[in-house]
Amino acid sequence: MDRRTLLALLLTAIVIVATPFIFPPPSRVGDTTVVMPGDTVTSGVAPPTAIEQTTIRSAPAAPLPGPLPAMLAADTTLVRTDRATYRIVSPGGTPASVTLTDYRSLRPGSPPETALNMLEPGDRLFRLRFVTRRDTIALDTVAFRAGAQARDGNAVVQTFTSASMRTPVTLTYRIPADSFIVHVSGTVGTPASGGDDPWRLLVHLPWRIRTEEANAEEDTRSLAVSYRKRVGEVESAWFRDLDSLVARVDTGSIRWVTERNKYFLVAVIPTAPDTTFQAVSMLAGPRTGKDATVANTVALLPLRDGTFGLSVYAGPQSWEHMRATVADLENVNPYGGWLHGMVQPFATIVMRMLLWMRHTFAVSYGWVLVIFGVVVRLMLWPLNQNAMRSSLKMQRIQPQLAELQKKHRDNPEKQREAMLKLYQEYGMSPFTPVLGCLPMLLPMPILFALYFVFQNTIEFRGVPFMWLPDLSLKDPYFITPLFMGLSMFLLSWIGMRGVPPTPQTKMMAYVMPVMFTALFWNFASGLNLYYAVQNVAALPQQWLLSRERVASKATTPPSPPPPNAVAAKPSQPPRKKK
Repeated sequence: MDRRTLLALLLTAIVIVATPFIFPPPSRVGDTTVVMPGDTVTSGVAPPTAIEQTTIRSAPAAPLPGPLPAMLAADTTLVRTDRATYRIVSPGGTPASVTLTDYRSLRPGSPPETALNMLEPGDRLFRLRFVTRRDTIALDTVAFRAGAQARDGNAVVQTFTSASMRTPVTLTYRIPADSFIVHVSGTVGTPASGGDDPWRLLVHLPWRIRTEEANAEEDTRSLAVSYRKRVGEVESAWFRDLDSLVARVDTGSIRWVTERNKYFLVAVIPTAPDTTFQAVSMLAGPRTGKDATVANTVALLPLRDGTFGLSVYAGPQSWEHMRATVADLENVNPYGGWLHGMVQPFATIVMRMLLWMRHTFAVSYGWVLVIFGVVVRLMLWPLNQNAMRSSLKMQRIQPQLAELQKKHRDNPEKQREAMLKLYQEYGMSPFTPVLGCLPMLLPMPILFALYFVFQNTIEFRGVPFMWLPDLSLKDPYFITPLFMGLSMFLLSWIGMRGVPPTPQTKMMAYVMPVMFTALFWNFASGLNLYYAVQNVAALPQQWLLSRERVASKATTPPSPPPPNAVAAKPSQPPRKKK
């Protein structure tokens, strides 16, 4: 095993070990301001008016989730589409449950065919509150009459009208059958105080997205708020980093706001032309441990002539669906921390390739990972081949390089000139050693991207493959990490052919596979499957390269003497004494 192979193994180990530490979940929220009573909010690109500052700072908290009273639970309207079932309740006129048809609950003990519900009992998909300087209308307390359901193309249309109010409110839902989007528009009458005190809308997101995963603890740790401004990157705030006493507020032109867990999210997007949220407030709810498990997230939307329009996405963090909903929603879960700019493009490329393979070959995601591992290895084949040949050239001239370095150790300038001349004689350049390491450096961004893709991609959620019940969870029998470690050892053993055995090479050959097996022991089985396939696909090339190295070593002539070397006189046999 040569130095470059050792370097490759070390770099790979660093990637796997260091990725969770150098890319921790982001806990900073862009241009945020912690608002205390009496403070003035000034962050963001478009500071709100004094009315908006007061409104978002003193936004009333939505009630904690709890069971609905029996007399209210009966007043329910069901809207069914191909993707989901929405249970809209009154008072409130907003969905109290969202059941996704295509996804199943993975909670331990749940029946196999239990459809996934995104909301906790008593919570709402969103809550609406109309506010002015002098008045507040919380729609949670307003009774609505449901109109007859109608069809508009492939969409279901449902209208609700306030039953008894001095200020009438109308809500209209338009829900396409083939998406996870709910389009809601509304009107509110002129307040009693007059037209000089216009309404503003507070949109409360759910307290949390219900955990329906086998690993509830990991799903809870993934709870976060994200939002996108007109300028800059997607900002995120983890529930565990929010304060339960002081709200964190960000202001400016905000295009959308979301709450998410590991695999699902709720996003609210203003739909009226040239309309954006003007502020978002985030406050953690009561903590059950060190981490907050609920949060009160409120977005402020100015109204025009008492009307508003929102699109609410309630569904999976599916790359295709999010991308079709609104710009940049597919980046709601920023990868890579402070290296986001480097990792995210590769993650996008990887996702595009996996989705393309899934649709093109019409096979399960397990076989997609197998194909992807082989394809990546074949793409790197020419680079590995060139790297090996560069390594063989370096081995041939290594004794001469050592002589030149020793001879000109006191004159660096002459040493560089002599080494450059030697490189030219063998058709090489000073960059040949660097180019030999290139195949080991190129896969690094892909390794980073794969770590995040396998950790967060809903396409692998609940997908079985062979003996694996779920590609997103660890192998229950630990076959894939063991096979990955054995294939890695076999790859190292073949790579040691033709290389002088040293303690370092032996340690790398035996210790690295054991270390990687321990590291991958509890990783997602899909990630273990991919790396095992990569190792197996690399075996033929490693065998051919090791044979070429052995043959080259056998036919390499002895190194010529260094330039200007003085030939030693042949020794004379001793004379015999007379």
